[in-house]
Amino acid sequence: MHIAVAGNIGSGKTTLTEKLAKHYGWESHFEDVDDNPYLNDFYHDMQRWSFNLQVYFLNSRFKHVLDIRESGKTIIQDRTIYEDAEIFAPNLHDMNLMSTRDFKNYKSLFDMMSKMVQAPDLLIYLRASVPTLVNQIQQRGREYENTIRLDYLKQLNERYETWIGKYNSGKLLIINVDDTNFATNNEQLSQVIDKIDAQINGLF
Repeated sequence: MHIAVAGNIGSGKTTLTEKLAKHYGWESHFEDVDDNPYLNDFYHDMQRWSFNLQVYFLNSRFKHVLDIRESGKTIIQDRTIYEDAEIFAPNLHDMNLMSTRDFKNYKSLFDMMSKMVQAPDLLIYLRASVPTLVNQIQQRGREYENTIRLDYLKQLNERYETWIGKYNSGKLLIINVDDTNFATNNEQLSQVIDKIDAQINGLF
């Protein structure tokens, strides 16, 4: 079974993935953040490095999805391959931070790859307002994230809502992060787990 956690930068994807993996005994797959050779450069010069970054993420997540399906295990994944194509790449293109030539090249790669992968059995979307995102980004203190612009987070949020509003590729669970502190509140984490249990009971 493939469970995926989606959400904007700072919404708590990694934290929830870790906690659910521990609770259920699932194997976890995380974003290549620390080992990503483009991320720091991207936040300092988005226009120069946007295409490189998106292709790196696309390749990494494509490999993860193939590995998940071949493993035969229940795996929870931090972020999906669809978020790159539905959220990040088109947003960079609209902000003139990725050229039309690069965006068309990227989209062609994604369209080919997407035909070879299956959607998650359950998608968990972490919905969070921009103030919540900013607060959580500041708390984790990654240096390269200090330059993220508020308008960038806002535009990403709008694209996430559009994507989730039309998502029909599998089961979907929406968690409102503004009202749910699963990071430090065990009672609220249990409430999230109860909602997940209700979703996955029909998957086995």
